[in-house]
This record gives sequence, structure tokens and C-alpha cells, in this order.
Amino acid sequence: MKIELAYGKRGLTIDLPGDQTSIIEPQFIPGLPDELGAIRAALRNPIGTLPLRKSIEPGQNIGISVCDITRPMPSKIILPVILNELKHIHPSNITIFIATGTHRKNTHSELLSMLGEQPMGGGYNIVNHDAFNRDNLTEIGVTKKNIPILLNSDWIKKDFKITTGFVEPHFFAGFSGGPKMIAPGLAGFETIMKLHDSDMISNPNSKWGITHGNPIHDSIREIATLFPSDFTLDVTINKHRKITSVYAGEMFQVHKAACEFAHFTAMREVPEPFDIVVTTNSGYPLDMNLYQAVKGMSAAHQIVKKDGSIICAAECSDGIPNHGSYGEILKSQASPQSLIDMIESSDYQKHDQWQVQIQASIQMENDVYLKSDNLSIDQIVGAHLLPVDDVSMKVSELLSQKYPNGTVCVLPEGPQTIPFLSGVGRGAPYK
Repeated sequence: MKIELAYGKRGLTIDLPGDQTSIIEPQFIPGLPDELGAIRAALRNPIGTLPLRKSIEPGQNIGISVCDITRPMPSKIILPVILNELKHIHPSNITIFIATGTHRKNTHSELLSMLGEQPMGGGYNIVNHDAFNRDNLTEIGVTKKNIPILLNSDWIKKDFKITTGFVEPHFFAGFSGGPKMIAPGLAGFETIMKLHDSDMISNPNSKWGITHGNPIHDSIREIATLFPSDFTLDVTINKHRKITSVYAGEMFQVHKAACEFAHFTAMREVPEPFDIVVTTNSGYPLDMNLYQAVKGMSAAHQIVKKDGSIICAAECSDGIPNHGSYGEILKSQASPQSLIDMIESSDYQKHDQWQVQIQASIQMENDVYLKSDNLSIDQIVGAHLLPVDDVSMKVSELLSQKYPNGTVCVLPEGPQTIPFLSGVGRGAPYK
């Protein structure tokens, strides 16, 4: 049975035994027949607030928060429609903020591919958020969990704030989009570290598909409640990167609607765990580096047997990557157990520790293999992973040598699917 995996920009075809293999994908929803019309209609008929054009007065300074290069957000389609609704505002009064969180700044070519020529060449201000620049962060208080709230100072000063988000399942924040476009998207390093510390990450409700009762998302929502955007536009997309739904208006009502749609399409119940789960990180740009690919491993971990095997196919065109501390942390210890012990120690705090914590916790229970055309064997082994050259051959080998009569599951779209075991159950993301 030939199966197409989302891998890089071109995909990867594997061939597995049909009688032992199950395929789990999100429910496919075709793209909207008129994406531009749907976006325009949402902006003019929003949920819980005035139409965008009528909400902003000439002369006001506007901020628009957009996803960075690691998310397949269709900003190139969405932004021109938003900017057209703001024709009464001079471009110099509009700033587009790239909500990088602690990710690296996006290059000019990446910005052009993300945003399109109109925003890039129309006289608008474009700013890569820098979570580490304390001089351009403003502390506005603390959360109930004593998390310091530091946000981008330029963003705070804007008269009218617009967030745009791509809503997909998220492995520890429940769902992306919505309030995440403020924090961690435009937050300071201190805020992000507290949102992602070892206690938050290890909480059993910090997982796919849960927003209420999830301490990470609860804190994100609290920050956005204290300092909200004035208008939000959230979308969902399918595997062809086509917009399947669009919502605009008051942030939390919009995000609730988008999460419920994504929950309906992405949740997949399976009766029992599998010996082998083949996963991806949903292709480019989501599988640009190994750091991001941990999400695909986490999706597979939901339905693999203890002592089972996970095979993750991620192109990693951006490497480990060589920015951030993820790779450095991985190399600092000899085993997943020692990584967990280090991260959970009371005095440890380092950028990107959350990704290592999740990866190491998976590796405590499963062998994790990696297929990547852009990482060397030494890099893969140095990340405590097992290198794979041919996914089909590795599955065949595991079935013959380790799991006789074993079962195989494939998640071709990786973390765009939320598989869960029968009896575990999942409620709606919002109460």
C-alpha cells in the first residue's frame, strides 16, 4: 500500500503492508470556493464587534500581529484583504508585527514569501518581534500563577490592535492562533520561559486539543484578557493549504469558533494502540527543523504502545536548527533520562527546554526514529534519535524482527491530526 507523507515541499511516498497498516488523517474539508470573499465577509460581518473598517478612525496607529515562517498561515492571502479594509489609514500608520515568540527573526526573502508584495512594498512598517530585547519590552503586571507579563512595547502603544492566526492542534497549548498571537507571539523571554517551564509542560492537561483547564492556555488567555487585541481574524486550512473556515471579530469568540471547527476535523479516535506509528510534521514549513518535528513525535506518542516505535519523517531544511538552545541542550546530556532530570531540577532554566522535555519524555517510553534528508547521521544520533534512510524498509525490518504480527499506523499529516485512544476521551476545547 503506497502512502504519501507530508514531507518538505515535495512529499515522500512510502510502501507498507496493507493488511497491517491503518491510516489516520484529519477529516478532509475542501477549501472555500471564494477565499477572498469569505475573508472580506468576515471582516465586514464580525462576531461580537463592529466591522473592521468602521472600528478605526483616520490617523490612528494600527498594529497587525501575523505568524512567522514556521506556520503555514496564508498571510499572503489574508493581509491584502485586511489592508484594503484599512485604505483610509495611511500605510505609514500601520505596523505588521511578526509574532516570532523566541524563534529567530524572519529574513527578507521569507517575509516576501509569507506576506506578499503589497505589504512588503506598500510603505507599511514590518517588525520582527524580539523576545530578548529588554529595551523594547514593557512589563504590565503578573498573572495569577505569578508569570511576569512582558509584551512588545511598540505593540502596546498602538491605538488599534489586530491579531491574525492559524488555528491548528497544538501539542501543549491545546490549539494555536487566537490569544497565542499576543503571548507567546509578542511576549518577552521571561514571560515565555514561565509559560513553558517544566511544571507547566508536565501537567497532564497541557496537551493537544485542551484549552480550558490547560494551565498553559489558561495563562495565555489570561494575558490576552488583561491586554487584548481589538480585532481578531482566525482561519483553519486543509492539507493543500487552502482556507477551510474564517472567523473575525472579538478575539475569544472567534478563537472558540475556530477551535471547535479544528477540533471536529482533527480529532480521530482509535480503539487500541499500535506497535509502530509513522508520523510527519505536516511538511513545509512546519517540518523546517528538528525542533518543530517534536510535534509530530508527540502526535504519534498518543497512540503508540509503550515500548513501541515511532518513525518521524521531517525534512529539516533549517537543520536542528543552529539558533536557539534546543540542540545545545540535547547534546549536554547522554540520555533522555538525564535530560529530564536536568530540566526538572529546581534551578534549571534555559531557552527551548520545553521542546527537549517533551522529546525526552517520549523517548523514555518509545524508540524514536528520524528520516531527514538535511541532517547527518551524527546530528540525528546526537539528538538521541535513531537514523532512518528508508521508512518502508525500517517498518518491514521492525515487523519482522521486533513486532511479529504487529500493527502499524500512519499519520501522513502528523500534528494536523489529534489521534486519541478509546476510553481516554476528549471533550470540546472550550466549555
